[in-house]
Amino acid sequence: MFGLPLSFAAPAALAALIALPALWYLLRVTPPRPRRIDFPPLRILADLLPERETPARTPPWLLVLRLAAAACLILAVSGPVWNPTPQAAGDGRTPLLLVLDNGFTAAQDWRDRVRVATAEVEAAARAGRPVALLATAAAPAGLEATGPGPALERLRAIEPLPHLADRSAQLPALTAFLERSPGSAVVWVHDGVAGPDGDAFPAGLAAAAVRNRADVTVLKAERPPALGLAGPDSSGGQLGVSVVRAAANGREAGTVRALDAKGLPLAETNFAFAGDATATEVRFDLPVELRNTIARFEVAGEHSAGAVVLADERGRRRRVGLVFGGTADQAQPLLSPTYYLSRALTPFADVQEPRAGRGVAESIGQMLDSQVSVLVLADVGALDPATLERVSGFVDKGGLLLRFAGPRLAAGSDDLVPVRLRRGGRNLGGTLSWDSPRTLAPFAPESPFAGLTPPADIGVRRQILAEPDGELARRTWAALQDGTPIVTAAKRGEGMVVLVHVTADTTWSNLPLSGLFVTMLRRVVALAGTTPPTTGAAPGAPPPVLAPRLTLDGFGALKPPPATARAVPATWTERATPDHPPGYYGPADGGLAVNALTAEDRLKPLDLKALAGARFGGLEEARTRDLRGPFFLTALLLLGLDTLASLWLGGFLGLMAARLRRRPATAALVLGLLVLGAAPDPARAVEPAANRPNGIESALVTRIAYVVTGDATVDETSRAGLAGLTQMLASRTALEPGEPAGIDPARDELAFYPLIYWPIVPSRPLPGEAAIRRIDAFMKNGGTVIFDTRDAMTARPGGPPTPEALYLQRMLATLEVPELEPVPRDHVLTKAFYLVDGFPGRYATGQTWVEALPPAGEGGERRPARAGDGVSPIVITGNDLASAWAVGRRGEAVYPLVGGDPRQREMAFRGGVNLVMYALTGNYKADQVHVPALLERLGQ
Repeated sequence: MFGLPLSFAAPAALAALIALPALWYLLRVTPPRPRRIDFPPLRILADLLPERETPARTPPWLLVLRLAAAACLILAVSGPVWNPTPQAAGDGRTPLLLVLDNGFTAAQDWRDRVRVATAEVEAAARAGRPVALLATAAAPAGLEATGPGPALERLRAIEPLPHLADRSAQLPALTAFLERSPGSAVVWVHDGVAGPDGDAFPAGLAAAAVRNRADVTVLKAERPPALGLAGPDSSGGQLGVSVVRAAANGREAGTVRALDAKGLPLAETNFAFAGDATATEVRFDLPVELRNTIARFEVAGEHSAGAVVLADERGRRRRVGLVFGGTADQAQPLLSPTYYLSRALTPFADVQEPRAGRGVAESIGQMLDSQVSVLVLADVGALDPATLERVSGFVDKGGLLLRFAGPRLAAGSDDLVPVRLRRGGRNLGGTLSWDSPRTLAPFAPESPFAGLTPPADIGVRRQILAEPDGELARRTWAALQDGTPIVTAAKRGEGMVVLVHVTADTTWSNLPLSGLFVTMLRRVVALAGTTPPTTGAAPGAPPPVLAPRLTLDGFGALKPPPATARAVPATWTERATPDHPPGYYGPADGGLAVNALTAEDRLKPLDLKALAGARFGGLEEARTRDLRGPFFLTALLLLGLDTLASLWLGGFLGLMAARLRRRPATAALVLGLLVLGAAPDPARAVEPAANRPNGIESALVTRIAYVVTGDATVDETSRAGLAGLTQMLASRTALEPGEPAGIDPARDELAFYPLIYWPIVPSRPLPGEAAIRRIDAFMKNGGTVIFDTRDAMTARPGGPPTPEALYLQRMLATLEVPELEPVPRDHVLTKAFYLVDGFPGRYATGQTWVEALPPAGEGGERRPARAGDGVSPIVITGNDLASAWAVGRRGEAVYPLVGGDPRQREMAFRGGVNLVMYALTGNYKADQVHVPALLERLGQ
């Protein structure tokens, strides 16, 4: 309109602007100002006989004000939109094809992309053109143009998918649509990252557009903003991931976090890209025990499935013990089999060897005492009965025994082998043998080594043969070209026995010199603690499949798998696909993790040279603004000014002022009403007037305290909640507590209060070091603190931590917090006063955590923060307890509860009473089981 990027949703309403000149003439005349006539009547008769009355004229400035208000109302009704059709081309009658990238690479700025796509659909609605919508990461389907309304509803339902978009799969449907609707306008909201199809999609789109005279517009950010994680990689003795990006995009640094299965952070490492590099490596140097609990890596602040790496058993670093059965001269470097094994295992396992000078039995005992996950016996013959029994127990309980052949094993075997062995061995090659050295045959699909390619130069000169039987083929993982087994395995109890039929050094074969030897050991060691699904499979049978258990959505949160998710083979090592979304597959113990990117994947920018004739624009350039709100607000302000001006011109303001001067009581009342209306709401005050007793008053009266956070609403809820709990304690127990106290941990004395309630408010600054140290001393001296995150409604199991949980983690990072556990059913808290089985608040779905108790009969000292009365120094919940306890002045409940249990508020009060009684009386009720014995002893 007039060269401006301005359009109207209802342009017919602009016709009302024609009436503005008529309004000018109608508004010019205003009634004469009323005159005030004083008595006597003679003056009235004299003054009320004017020769001629002339109407007063409206001032020009008031006319302009009124016309401006009318014009603003007309413009607001017409639906003005700034920048209404920023990108879509065409003649306005042909369909609009909106192509939207919705792979995980579009998740980071998804709101901006949806906003731009919504603006395009709304522009099409104003132009009356149909719309077809294509999501590039979705399953291919036919395209049909519909009205803008249904298209907008479908657009709102589209979400990022947790895999790279294979755009070329959409080319047939796109080409067919353009052939049916030549001259269409195509708008591609592009994420800038190439998919598995490379640059095929731009070339296909350009060819289809030329053939069907379509106008193509590409909207994208200046540089692809997405970051991804590729990995994990356990080489070099550390666990690492690679942070990747498609191009230098200004996001030069960040943080990668390692989290456990509960979403709690275990470690953080900063990363930085060097110059214009598109990949950088991040490594975590952690103890084996801590490293093996890592379940997830993620880029902090990057909400995308591509910025998450899930870890499974394959990423665990096992503790491996090596025992060699040879003599001292054979144990020298370069001569000992353990040399080759150690070099091959060190990149991905924690290798331990016994001290020199020990026998085989002592060495095996030392390794088992070290809690190894894998025990490797290189050329160890028959074991003595005691050692055999101990190793058998190790395997039965889930350990993995890996044995290598040698002269001693060939001379005499025991029961710790997967197959029956022949005495002696088989020589391949040499002066007394007719056979030449053999190489490995291709690995069977059901073998854990499936997918590996044996080098042609591997030669086996000697091996231990297995007695043929019906189970031999099922237990063979690798074989020579003549079919004789070279690696066999069998399940024993919860563990496994694996036998390599050649030595671990180069005396029988050159396998230890190859890279295949390292890869085979990696896969065997990765089976420790898991049940390999391939063991015992029929020969030639395909590998078993694992059903999806939990999968990531496009934003990187774990959720139940969608209906379209399919099972993956147990040997799956590829990146996620539409049929196999990233997530966990198989059982919780020993399952498989599928990630959006593999360790070798890198993000690459998409080459758009094929679309040289297209128009290009940025996401910011496509911003559309609805101007109806500003026009309506301006019209209301102008009408308010017109009202004040009319009152002033009519003399009503002066008359009202005169009346108020004559009636000071009325003036005071009006002034008071104005002051009350302008006064702030007490509930919204910066800091409520909290009861903060000090000194002797606090020492004489038992009070429950709450931490004043500075958030007025939260602090008022805490005060009302503890006031309600105090009333309940006074009416139901022998305790007569005083009014709850609001405290500042950094300034107030905490020793007066047995229980402190601390609501977590992530928008407030973290407490200072002085407050943290005082809380730490309070807990060590026997006090109990209830940390309430109030996030039970927003926390998702398996999802990222909520802001409240992250705030609490940072706050407690420097405290000596004991090990926590969910409140057990037999905990003293559940029977301190009432018998309860949970601690609900406003919500009932959150978990309540207390200090973990040692098993019954277990010795050992208490933890440092543990008080002498056995009371947990810390209680963590997310159920928003104070809101359930809060009562008003008349005793009415202040907040509604979320949940279907009609007794939830009553159970919340009972749980609160138990918490207070637990903090005051300790764990004396845990000793009630000893009362008979104590009475009997007293009687003696």
